[in-house]
Amino acid sequence: MSDAGSPRPSAARSLADRVVVITGGGQGIGRAYAREIAADGGIAVIADVNETTGRSVEQEILAAGGEAVFHPLDVSDAGSCQALGRFVSQRYGRVDGLVNNAAVFSTITMRPFWEIPVEEWDRLMAINLRGPWLLTTALLNSLRASPAASIVNISSDAVWLGRGGYLHYVASKGGVAALSFAMSHELGADGIRVNTVAPGPTYTEVERATVSPAQKTAMLERQSLHREAHPEDMVGAVLFLLSDASGFITGQTLHVNGGMLHA
Repeated sequence: MSDAGSPRPSAARSLADRVVVITGGGQGIGRAYAREIAADGGIAVIADVNETTGRSVEQEILAAGGEAVFHPLDVSDAGSCQALGRFVSQRYGRVDGLVNNAAVFSTITMRPFWEIPVEEWDRLMAINLRGPWLLTTALLNSLRASPAASIVNISSDAVWLGRGGYLHYVASKGGVAALSFAMSHELGADGIRVNTVAPGPTYTEVERATVSPAQKTAMLERQSLHREAHPEDMVGAVLFLLSDASGFITGQTLHVNGGMLHA
């Protein structure tokens, strides 16, 4: 079948001049996403509940010659999400990329699921699962205003590993993958792509109580690549899914785990 004369999508990986919102962009992997998006020419909108760390990343990017702006955000609060939506609409008129990265993880106390307090379950679900839904809804008009919007929702390979000790986290991240798949169908007619990145164990500057030294060693031994993953190892997958290079990819989950599992 000939496609002569039909338009071809650009395979450019550049995010130049694209407005990209990164939730949880003030630390950890979110900080790495924001910095690399700006280094690639994008406009990083750093959305974080922690103003101190969020503004610090904003200043890092500006000092390096990139473009960034911080805006406070509590993803669990509908009003806060709507305020961010109004801000980006008024300032930029569109959103070209959204990285739903904010999540509760590092502060979780590992315990059997029957010992998880109801209040902790509800708070975690409000941030990890309800948050991406609330914010995507609040940004929808701005995403529709973009000629090639892409949403990347961050799940976790803890879902496919079935790790015990934090069932609510595993359940929330399984929900994120399902949410992405359903969203991709509902937003396809708008030309908005929705994909999931599922990182394996990734070590950042953020201290966490969820992995013991013995567990860390066991996880490294399960990987095909026997080294620790760092935030920079996750960045390429996200930038690819935000760019035109992935223009015909939607509703997919990309596992970035050093070969720990093959799903």
